Amino acid sequence: MSSSGPIPLCVDLDGTLSKIDTLHQALFLLLRRNPASLLRLPGWMARGKAHLKDQVMQRVSLDAAALPYNQPFLEWLQAERAAGRTLVLATASNHRTAVAVAGHLGLFDEILASNGDTNLRHVRKLEAILSRFPRFAYAGNDEADLPIWDAAEEAILVNPTPAARRGVGAKAVRIFEDRRPTGLMLAKTLRCQQWLKNLLVFSPMLLAHRFTEVAALRDAAVAFLAFGLAASAIYVLNDLFDLSADQHHPRKCRRPLASGDLPVAAGALLAPCLVLVSLGLCLLLPSAFAWTLAAYYLATTLYSWKLKQVPVADVLLLAVLYSLRIVAGAMATATPASGWFIEFAIFLFLSLALVKRVAELREMEPVSTGSDPQRERGYRTGDLPLLLAFGGASGYISVFVFMLYLGSEKVAQLYRLPELLWIFCPLLLYWITRIWHLAWRGRMHDDPLDFAARDPQTYLVVALGAAALLLAI
Repeated sequence: MSSSGPIPLCVDLDGTLSKIDTLHQALFLLLRRNPASLLRLPGWMARGKAHLKDQVMQRVSLDAAALPYNQPFLEWLQAERAAGRTLVLATASNHRTAVAVAGHLGLFDEILASNGDTNLRHVRKLEAILSRFPRFAYAGNDEADLPIWDAAEEAILVNPTPAARRGVGAKAVRIFEDRRPTGLMLAKTLRCQQWLKNLLVFSPMLLAHRFTEVAALRDAAVAFLAFGLAASAIYVLNDLFDLSADQHHPRKCRRPLASGDLPVAAGALLAPCLVLVSLGLCLLLPSAFAWTLAAYYLATTLYSWKLKQVPVADVLLLAVLYSLRIVAGAMATATPASGWFIEFAIFLFLSLALVKRVAELREMEPVSTGSDPQRERGYRTGDLPLLLAFGGASGYISVFVFMLYLGSEKVAQLYRLPELLWIFCPLLLYWITRIWHLAWRGRMHDDPLDFAARDPQTYLVVALGAAALLLAI
């Protein structure tokens, strides 16, 4: 029978119409806004999945306009609706979410959804559909829908799981795919390019001129890997807590978890696995390193849950977290960390953290309203002049601290030609000023270190500085 015939089409929501599981997204939104809700989840779950969904959706609501929809499938539904076909949203999601989605899209003639007592999944969904439509077509994605497809006259697969594809087989009249490769999405979620900042763990050993010692290099490499895995775990955790905020961002909405290209459940499993491996690597290093890494986990968890929404506290904590990598490198290689270098790093990375906030605000500025709704941040576009002043001052103070260091006795002890190190001052001033100039023009990526990793001028500055350093030794 033609897909444009009179048979009503019942459409699943999670994983089908929307590429993301709305309950999973709502759970992380609830936990970020009210972490104490974690203690209530077991009790809600004990009363059944329907009760859990109802309790969660009573406390948070998702913006239906920002959800990542399966665009090819959605366009086809719009054509079917225009041709006069009856469309039914048949979902196990809570009725509040279903009503919001149906209201936003304006496509559905009827809604079948879960309530506080009934979880409309598996057989219950089939019974609800048959009670209304003896003959129907069904669009879904999961093998749990196989009994429904068996009873349907037409089967439509949308981003199907391998088991669903096998189970439906030749009965599928249409198949819609709108999901990027899983392996690529995992790699993007880990953000291994961000591991560049973890090179700071090598700095105490290098500044102490221990770069020819194999044991020190080995321990620093293990520390680098441990911090890299820890950072990736935190990035995944951040993305999970920021799902709703990222979906409103013009670029972050393309992130694997926010876009639905990587299931939220996969991210929730990936984060603890990364944590366990990173902590396991601590067994190869002094116990002081493990405590430093634990402090990093604690601070970044607090940042993800709450402090990233607190103005000023968020950027100060980011600067401390960068500097904590220097301390971790000192602990891993048993090399005293230079107080001068830590002070320099705090001011420099405070400046870069402020660059990140300015870049985000500049990116949102053309589409923001007076209250910047859904930003889930403590800053507003009206804060830009203050952030520019604070950030520029922090960057220049870092250069001033470096100049004071060059005049210290420590430099004369470590370097044969310490005067060559003064070349770092104009190089740093140029790089910092250029970063802020680009940020003001709206041409800076929201992460300046990611920008630096792709910037030829940054590589030139680093090369000149490294050459001066080697000649000075």
